Amino acid sequence: MADLALVVAEHQAGRPKKITYEMLTAARSVADELDVEVGVLVMGHDLDADALAEDVGARGADVLFVANHPALEEYAAEPYAAVIQQLIEEEEPVLVLFGMTPLGRDLAPCVAAKVNAGLASDITGLDVEDGELIIKRPIFSGQAIATVRVTRPPVLVTVRPNTWAAAPAEGDEQADVEELDVDDLPENVIDVLAVEAQESTRPELTEASIIVAGGRGLQGPENFHLIEELADLLGAAVGTTRAVVDAGWRPYEEQVGQTGKTVSPQLYIAIGISGAIQHVSGMRTSRYIVAINKDPEAPIFKLADYGIVGDLFKVVPELIKAIKEYRDQEL
Repeated sequence: MADLALVVAEHQAGRPKKITYEMLTAARSVADELDVEVGVLVMGHDLDADALAEDVGARGADVLFVANHPALEEYAAEPYAAVIQQLIEEEEPVLVLFGMTPLGRDLAPCVAAKVNAGLASDITGLDVEDGELIIKRPIFSGQAIATVRVTRPPVLVTVRPNTWAAAPAEGDEQADVEELDVDDLPENVIDVLAVEAQESTRPELTEASIIVAGGRGLQGPENFHLIEELADLLGAAVGTTRAVVDAGWRPYEEQVGQTGKTVSPQLYIAIGISGAIQHVSGMRTSRYIVAINKDPEAPIFKLADYGIVGDLFKVVPELIKAIKEYRDQEL
């Protein structure tokens, strides 16, 4: 068995994203039992290797693999997969972790096919039993949890965001840096013409610790200001349902559910959402769920940790008022 657990980092402008730190926690949780080191692979162009080594080293990484090349400046499956394939063949890691993100969902299957490896997607648990990795992942729209084992290394997984806590920066340890030779990358068959990033003061939906989600019970797009105001008070992301998106009330990037995004925040507040299985499948692993709905028979209450049966147009303004009063007292 190889002596490395490899995290495929995601970053923005050279700064690792939260999912990278969460994967570091997951890798570290099994590394000692497997007697392996934790490595991080960062791909891009003009990367500051020393700064990255300090960052991930303080969070538990032993080694930083750096792939610097103009072709890696923007994500594209072909060159990224080629770099990871090369590293897997050279280092033979026992475990390779990707984020269950748009990038990871696209990249991980490509790498698995190239190295003829098994892939467990959207995992929420990682343990070691008798020296073997045991993986847990939701199935059947989250109504059951499968315990699986990949029969031969490397084990490739995509990690559901917010399942593991982000590894904190502790101490001043610096990971060893290994620069990869990536001069012979395959030609990319897709040209990235532009990247348009939406500017928002709210956290990204899949990375948010708190999500405030609104459904058809809000009766129209003009009433979503209640969701936005509550979300901004809590430092939360805004989510919604497919029915709302299909009606044109909110953009698709806010959709949670089977055909939207899968989230796992610490707190999910469902307002005016009935709790159809298609929506619930994307948020049922939230640590705490609060439901506000005027229908006491709404399916969402079967899943909720706390429920308020009432008119959201009366309950939510009172909730907003109470939060503001509490903050004023704290100040």
